[in-house]
Amino acid sequence: MELTKLYIEATQKTPNIDFNSITGELILSGKSIPENAALVYERVLKWVGEYVKSPKLTTNFRINLEYFNTATAIWLSKIVSALCSIQNEECTLLIHLYINVEDYDYMDEEDLKDELHPIIHMIGNPTISVAIKVYGTGDNGDIIKQSLVLI
Repeated sequence: MELTKLYIEATQKTPNIDFNSITGELILSGKSIPENAALVYERVLKWVGEYVKSPKLTTNFRINLEYFNTATAIWLSKIVSALCSIQNEECTLLIHLYINVEDYDYMDEEDLKDELHPIIHMIGNPTISVAIKVYGTGDNGDIIKQSLVLI
């Protein structure tokens, strides 16, 4: 079965979801405060479950959410865990996190590690290479600063 692109347009409470199996670009952007997160993310997790069977050598999971609730965080952890289950050890997973540059500016290396700890914990012991790239963005979304954390 050929895996198709998963595209779900944003609403006031749900993010834009643009997952492309051909390019390996998996993008969540906007806000994620759905009343029923399962309605939004079960379909996404099912798609990821199929994607990991035949992933690209490099998968870019871009989390560009200006705000998300606790229910979304739980689903994000499930998605990250599923992506880390890729069995081809030649593959690489890059998790891209976008945060406001003002928050980023106040973080030293320890703060950044503390901020990333929940994500690093979700990754566990993957069979693939995983890195997290953190971007500090301005009000218009421009990337002003960035850091790379290898797991």
